[in-house]
Amino acid sequence: MNYFSSDFKLGILGGGQLGKMMLYDTRKFDIQTFVLDPSEEAPSRFGCNNFYRGSLMDFDTVYQFGKLVDLLTIEIENVNLDALDKLEDEGLPIFPSPKTLRLIQNKGKQKDLYVKNEIPTSKHLRFVGLDDLRESIAKDELDFPFVWKSAQFGYDGNGVKICRSALDLMKLPDVECLAEDLVPFKNELAVIVARSFSGEIKTYPVVEMEFHPEANQVEYVICPARIADAVAQKAKEVALKVSETFNHVGLLAVEMFQTETDEILVNEVAPRPHNSGHYSIEASYTSQFENHLRAILNLPLGNTESKVAGIMVNLVGEEGHTGQVYYENIDTIMAIDGVTPHIYGKRETRPFRKMGHVTIVNENMEEARKIAEEVKNSIRVISMT
Repeated sequence: MNYFSSDFKLGILGGGQLGKMMLYDTRKFDIQTFVLDPSEEAPSRFGCNNFYRGSLMDFDTVYQFGKLVDLLTIEIENVNLDALDKLEDEGLPIFPSPKTLRLIQNKGKQKDLYVKNEIPTSKHLRFVGLDDLRESIAKDELDFPFVWKSAQFGYDGNGVKICRSALDLMKLPDVECLAEDLVPFKNELAVIVARSFSGEIKTYPVVEMEFHPEANQVEYVICPARIADAVAQKAKEVALKVSETFNHVGLLAVEMFQTETDEILVNEVAPRPHNSGHYSIEASYTSQFENHLRAILNLPLGNTESKVAGIMVNLVGEEGHTGQVYYENIDTIMAIDGVTPHIYGKRETRPFRKMGHVTIVNENMEEARKIAEEVKNSIRVISMT
């Protein structure tokens, strides 16, 4: 099929920053795009050919949107799967498939799948709600501390909490959830796997993630991860097994823990471009966004290797600031060689909201990490008032 400068229509469910960055490449290839998002202020609204406002969880909205396009993909996994099932039954190609999304949308089902397929992961218990969880504690089936996760609709640290005592349970919503063992780990790692419809598969280098201690958000993504080659190889092998288990088409970001004894445990996955791959726009031969498009269109996958060391710094709203955004000292960081800011197009800032990211590239990893620290300490995402 001719996708380029043609009548072919690619639909994207979700118009956030991931969609916006995917559109960099659809514009490069001159692929016609349709985007659906609930917000009139969605970052993708200007980059696509046709923007539609509507709920991603509403059956009719998603179904009718799907009828407008020739192929459908996502930039967020919380979408109406019944509508996707119907569209797929009617012959619309959807990648990742509703079947894959159904396994991933619910974190409890995701964890069960790892256990069933002998994929290393932390121990977990599933609960229908808080009363069920409290009963398990009362019966000594579950001990503090543990990691509580909402089974659905969690993102960017929302829907995750470390529970160390009964007091922590007071702040939790009464929703379907799971409790996981608190893993003592050396590093949090991620591997992005690109898989095309024809089965071609490639992995990006293992990246290392440094987290904000309070917000549970990634502060730095470092590529390549500063780990032993044997650990990196093990992480890639585990990621490929996870990819095979989900049988996805497109990208799959596999987040993992490297334990104190150098075991690799899968934390969770995302079936789409991911924060851990943003560095690839500047640092890789082929960005994660371009490879997602190549994979879903069944085109040859691009080279996933890095050209240089890359570090990504997330730009999130400062605490105590809500309102019209202002990027303080952005000119200072832009004066540094190898520094590229990406601004997502969200006019309103609030504490810990993801507003953009900065990529630092350098042939020397130590130098890149030093500059990343300088960038992090210089730029502030604040409000105008």
